[in-house]
Amino acid sequence: MSIKSWKATTGILVALSLGASLAAAKDKKKDPDEIGNRDVGKGVNFYSLEKEIALGKQMAQEVEREAKIIQDPVIAEYVNRLGQNLVRNSDAKVPFTIKVLEAQEVNAFALPGGFFFVNSGLILDADNEAELAGVMAHEIAHVAARHGTRQATRGAIINYASLPLIFMGGWTGYAIYQGAGLAIPLGFLTFSRAFESEADMLGLEYMYKAGYDPTAFVDFFEKIQSLEKTKPGTLSKVFSTHPMTDDRIKAAQKNIQEILKAKPEYVLNTSEFMNAKERLAKLENRTKKVNEGKDAERPTLKRNPGSGSPDSGSDGTAKPDSDERPTLKRRD
Repeated sequence: MSIKSWKATTGILVALSLGASLAAAKDKKKDPDEIGNRDVGKGVNFYSLEKEIALGKQMAQEVEREAKIIQDPVIAEYVNRLGQNLVRNSDAKVPFTIKVLEAQEVNAFALPGGFFFVNSGLILDADNEAELAGVMAHEIAHVAARHGTRQATRGAIINYASLPLIFMGGWTGYAIYQGAGLAIPLGFLTFSRAFESEADMLGLEYMYKAGYDPTAFVDFFEKIQSLEKTKPGTLSKVFSTHPMTDDRIKAAQKNIQEILKAKPEYVLNTSEFMNAKERLAKLENRTKKVNEGKDAERPTLKRNPGSGSPDSGSDGTAKPDSDERPTLKRRD
């Protein structure tokens, strides 16, 4: 063999070897046995993990200021335990803080840095623990893959590139630009199709590794898809930005068949889930009754038949600039 032929053959072998290595590295994402030993959050990112956690903490504080956290110890402990089990079986590199919000929308969202909120509506709408675990695993996948800050980075790059003058200031210029409120990234909760697809796949792996039936993930989203058609507005705006389309459902079914080896048994439901759901239903019903009671306690005005409207004069004509609704003045 000539030196030229030897070099050509060697080059081909090296290329094949490199290609095989890259393929193996890619396949790690499709191997549940490699969970925890792979960097699924790789990609251009302006945020360090520390900054990501700080950012998520700040955003979580805003959520808690605006929303009502369910304090029931049984419900809070159950949802946290369920979530932490999924986190242990994920690629996440940050600790998670998991809380339940009193909100009827079927939704759950995880902020950058592991700050995770689950709506009571999601728990009440899930038929079993595996369905709840599937949605939570999907959100945990977004955090593990750092989709929030990676997407925000993409948005920042687009904004950065669209204003050439900013380049003159380097990173200092960008900081001022961002500080002026003109380039605040908005992509922390709404993701590209590629990121949603990746979260679907990773979430299936996480719930599978934690012992849950992965088909429950598909079952739940098929049910939600049908529910949204019959009762528009069931899903929150954030959750429905990337709905579970037929393509995503088919992709999830394909991943289950090709990536996840069938197990002899899966966890589908637990008594803890049913207990927490029952307590939550009673709690929400009690809250609803309390609110209805408050409405009932509000004073109302009664008028004699034929006396005209509350805002009419003695002759029955309307008073000028009157409000159609009666108003009450409180005594000092």
